[in-house]
Amino acid sequence: MTNGCIVAGVLAPHPPHLVYAENPPQNEPRSEGGWEMLRWGYERLRQKLDSMSFDVFVVHSPHWKTRVGTHLLGVEKLSGLSVDPIFPNLFRYTFDLRVDVSLSEKICEQATSKGLVAKMMRNPQFRVDYGTIISCHLVRPQWDKPIIAISSNAAYFDYSNDVGQTEMRVLGEATREAIEASGKRAILLASNSLSHRHFTTEPELPEDMSYEHIYHHGQYLWDMQIIQLMKSGRTKELMDIMPDFIDQANSECKDGSLSWLLSSLAFPDYPAELYAYGTVIGTGNAVVSWFPKG
Repeated sequence: MTNGCIVAGVLAPHPPHLVYAENPPQNEPRSEGGWEMLRWGYERLRQKLDSMSFDVFVVHSPHWKTRVGTHLLGVEKLSGLSVDPIFPNLFRYTFDLRVDVSLSEKICEQATSKGLVAKMMRNPQFRVDYGTIISCHLVRPQWDKPIIAISSNAAYFDYSNDVGQTEMRVLGEATREAIEASGKRAILLASNSLSHRHFTTEPELPEDMSYEHIYHHGQYLWDMQIIQLMKSGRTKELMDIMPDFIDQANSECKDGSLSWLLSSLAFPDYPAELYAYGTVIGTGNAVVSWFPKG
């Protein structure tokens, strides 16, 4: 068996507005467009990924929250209706997806061997969370590749940011080692925004872009600092300031998706590729990719 590898790692934010704006057949609500900068950024990313050979997506989502440990999908096929509980007017999506159960099990086993609490999710009626579905849809709307979904555990909320980020480093190592041992080529998705303090009301027409802007200037400054570190290959410095970023910008990174991704990539010291930055209901969102060499 040839060695597996991570062919790309993607910061793939999941605002439901982006799927809503594109009117795919799986999503019930209809829109007039909106948030084009982010959507066009995803289009450019898809063109790059379409030229690459890979077997599976592995996605870590802030919206599959588990109280005890990290859980992974362990059912070969899952289908149903996923509804965003905050924006049911925008996202009511009929999903039908395949899961790479064998690789999912390998990641779970590797995480357990490193001292993490990890468990396979075997419920065939499980409703896949909207964060997982949105990120996967935006990078591969044809759904022709199996996925692996990883939950965000409660370590940050129950203990501290330090514990949460440390566990994500270990989970990232376990993910990389399991992929390398599997012989498969994987693309990893961190399904989260950057700054995440958002509006509590929306306009009558959600896609009215005259209302769209960052929540406050401080969030913008933090987002730009984080993006600059990504673009300059300084991900270890990014991890050093992650606790302050989480606290000051109310960042969705607190759930660990970005920390898991960077650890899986062994903290890249080469520049990331930025495809887009834009706001959705006041939150800061960046579509960013790393392409490991070799």
